Amino acid sequence: MTPPAAPLPPRVLVIDDSLTMRLFYRSLLDAAGFTVEEAANGGEGYDRVLAEPFDLLIVDVNMPKMDGYTLLRTVRQDPAVRDVPAVMISTEAGPHDRDKAYAAGANFYLVKPVAPEELVEVARLMTGRKS
Repeated sequence: MTPPAAPLPPRVLVIDDSLTMRLFYRSLLDAAGFTVEEAANGGEGYDRVLAEPFDLLIVDVNMPKMDGYTLLRTVRQDPAVRDVPAVMISTEAGPHDRDKAYAAGANFYLVKPVAPEELVEVARLMTGRKS
């Protein structure tokens, strides 16, 4: 009898205009067993979301071309991708900022600088990955 195939690792799309932040998130999530892709702004991120399946979006707030709020509102209005979990990450730390992120469609909100173990834990939680 053939053993069952191992499940594919969860696919994460990191959408952030900062190359440094994208590389930081990628290194953490790669090491934790996720498959990570990147987009440099909200417009590029939305195009990627429509073109291929992802299990989680990690979205910056302040980006050129399309900010994170607009991106999430757009994703949440599209029946093909509206259910993809999204974590919004920002330097904005006020309660209003968190409320605005949730109103746009975020499932979770983190404030920069994000502790590495917190990002990995949230990614596991959002994708249903145990370890």
